[in-house]
Amino acid sequence: MSEELLINVTPHETRVASVENGVLQEVHIERARRRGLVGNIYKGRVSRVLPGMQAAFVDIGLERTAFLHASDILSESTVDENGRERRSVEEIDQLIREGQEIVVQVVKDPLGTKGARLTTHLSIPARFLVLMPDCQHIGVSQKIEGDAERQRLKEIISEWAPQYVEGGYILRTAAEGANEESLRKDMEFLAKLWAAIKERVATAPAGSLIHEDLPLVMRTMRDLVDSEIEKVRIDSRETYLKVYKFSSKFIPELAPRVEHYSGERPIFDIYGIEDEIQRALERKVQLKSGGYLIIDQTEAMTTIDVNTGAFVGHRNLEETIFKTNLEASQAISRQLRLRNLGGIIIIDFIDMEEPEHRRQVLRSLEKALERDHAKTHISEVSTLGLVEMTRKRTRESLEHVLCQTCPTCSGRGTLKTPETVCYEIFREILREARQYDANQMLVLASQEVVDKLLDEESTSVAELEEFIGRPVKFQVEYLYTQEQFDVVLM
Repeated sequence: MSEELLINVTPHETRVASVENGVLQEVHIERARRRGLVGNIYKGRVSRVLPGMQAAFVDIGLERTAFLHASDILSESTVDENGRERRSVEEIDQLIREGQEIVVQVVKDPLGTKGARLTTHLSIPARFLVLMPDCQHIGVSQKIEGDAERQRLKEIISEWAPQYVEGGYILRTAAEGANEESLRKDMEFLAKLWAAIKERVATAPAGSLIHEDLPLVMRTMRDLVDSEIEKVRIDSRETYLKVYKFSSKFIPELAPRVEHYSGERPIFDIYGIEDEIQRALERKVQLKSGGYLIIDQTEAMTTIDVNTGAFVGHRNLEETIFKTNLEASQAISRQLRLRNLGGIIIIDFIDMEEPEHRRQVLRSLEKALERDHAKTHISEVSTLGLVEMTRKRTRESLEHVLCQTCPTCSGRGTLKTPETVCYEIFREILREARQYDANQMLVLASQEVVDKLLDEESTSVAELEEFIGRPVKFQVEYLYTQEQFDVVLM
């Protein structure tokens, strides 16, 4: 599989596009004025403890206080018979108190009206390793499948950890095949970084940023780049030089694949990425077969509805449905990555009668999601024919980054029809006529509503004037939305 990373850099915004076989799979956007907070470490102060919710609000110097659940607070640990750490679960008010200073790390950016989500289980990533200074467990990424390789990596870390930081480590997927020297360099880097963090914690006041994660381009090199990446193209020479220097030091095998793009066409036009981003903001996703998806994102969950559309198939209805669902499973996995959808996701595949078809569609979805960098969990098909899944959400979705709530419909996605607004105006006029004595009434409304009143509803207006015994005039207000109106007594 051919895989490239295209990086577009401007003074205000950095965008990273992951392209597989010429098709856009992921987009990461970071704006200079609003960088993500995930991975940042703060020295905070507990502002409120909520025993009923087993949670606390922590002031870390941001606009909104952040949220810390009891399960995300370090507590006393024991080691079980398999050598794994087990931490006791305690009540929130036994773990922290109001006014207490506490070192925390952001695990989820502020989303919508919610503040950032915090943990006291600190984790500091490097190229091959993640350091967890407050535990002793050594784990290996599940994507490293070979038992011999997993054991080799564990033995190297166990041997060298006492000389650096005697904490816990997780070996990342990129560590597969890494030699001992490379792993030692990672451990040395993490040891120096952890020493600097501890020094800053000791002197910084509450509400201070202790450690900030790398900017998007460097995070991309650290987290997304692996042996399958053929090219990393960057359209900023300054950024290219920084990335090349970073790669030469930490990922030397990748440095030759980093290129400066100096072409005439914008870098995102190479694979039509701008158009793909625009399509990723639409509800409807067209499938090649003629079927389509409808994706609705809400604060609570994301729902995806699969429809056959114009696809009629060649054999029978069940075969048509099966083929559509199989294609949809591939498209859904791509859309989840492209739109960066997270949390609870409900997929309504078209009902299939044959159990084998349901099994194959579910397996197709699982297989397609194996390339997803975010952690996902898929349930079986429910009795209602729905697939329930979760996808780890850490940063805002593409829609939340690029869009805002519509001021006209306030996020509903619909408006009252001009006819509905006309009848609301009639009711308001009757209400005003009963309460106040006026010579005439003036209705201020949008062009669409006034046109409706003077045309199709003109007979109703005449009957209303006769009933209340006074004239009604109309005036267009061009700044009014279709739902807005005022009735003025004159």
